Amino acid sequence: MSQLSTLFDATKFTKLATTANGTHVSKQLPEKNVVIQLDQVSKSFALPAGEQFDAVKDVSLQIHSGDIFGLIGKSGAGKSTLLRLINLLERPDTGTVTVNQLDLTALDKSALRKARQSIGMIFQQFNLLQNASVFQNIALPLKIHGGLNRAQIAERVQECLSLVDLADKANSYPSQLSGGQKQRVAIARALASRPAVLLCDEPSSALDAETTRSLLATLRDINARLGVTIVIVTHELSVVHELCEHVAVIENGVIAEQFALADNITPRKTSLGKELVHYARFAQSILELERSEKQTSRQFKLPDQSEQQGWHIQQPPRELAYV
Repeated sequence: MSQLSTLFDATKFTKLATTANGTHVSKQLPEKNVVIQLDQVSKSFALPAGEQFDAVKDVSLQIHSGDIFGLIGKSGAGKSTLLRLINLLERPDTGTVTVNQLDLTALDKSALRKARQSIGMIFQQFNLLQNASVFQNIALPLKIHGGLNRAQIAERVQECLSLVDLADKANSYPSQLSGGQKQRVAIARALASRPAVLLCDEPSSALDAETTRSLLATLRDINARLGVTIVIVTHELSVVHELCEHVAVIENGVIAEQFALADNITPRKTSLGKELVHYARFAQSILELERSEKQTSRQFKLPDQSEQQGWHIQQPPRELAYV
């Protein structure tokens, strides 16, 4: 068993794997259990003019253990509010929230604080303490929750830093890190208390394309190797396509559509659902084109200088100029 697999109590689960060509395929593993369940939750906010804005309206949702579940929607659709209802950063006006078979809405403050140890969260703007080192940022939740001595905290912090490939940054400060490194510190901090669930609120929106790919690879590795359930809010179709297994489209505070990314048969109902299908086809065509170009390049690769002596190099057919 690898070191990473021993850091968490991973639950065996059924998941969708992403193949080398970018398509999703099912892997037949033991059936997953429901780890997150929302039952008819609603949340509204009072507006300055005395009106009421209904951010989430009577939503019911189940997310299974080991899943990577995306919440997508336009700005103001209610997706971030829905995410924050899962760990009760926003308390629902009505309905219940159950995580790991605990009804969070029925717990007192002390019990809720303890239950939140199993729910990690990362934010769009990292939310790191600027005057604390990387080590201190990651150690913070361990000190708050208690139960570990100084040596145990140090060991756990180093485990989490190794998990996100930042073992050499323990003594650095956030101002010395790139955006991608800051987000990986935030992931390490969220994983410090060994959560079963990781909530991600637009984690890639402040990152460039290359850093986003690195972040998604880190999240995918955490999910695959440790079995942590990931729920991610995003407006980027590329993030959904590359990372998620299931997705719910949020419109005007309700779930307008929900589907598995591997389901290429069921017609999509929403504009975002249809756009995701088009994006997947486009991404697949790009992959096929890149493979074709690599194959052509290998087929007509010129010999090196020593091999060219006395050789007549034949030009490739003209038709290949249009490939």
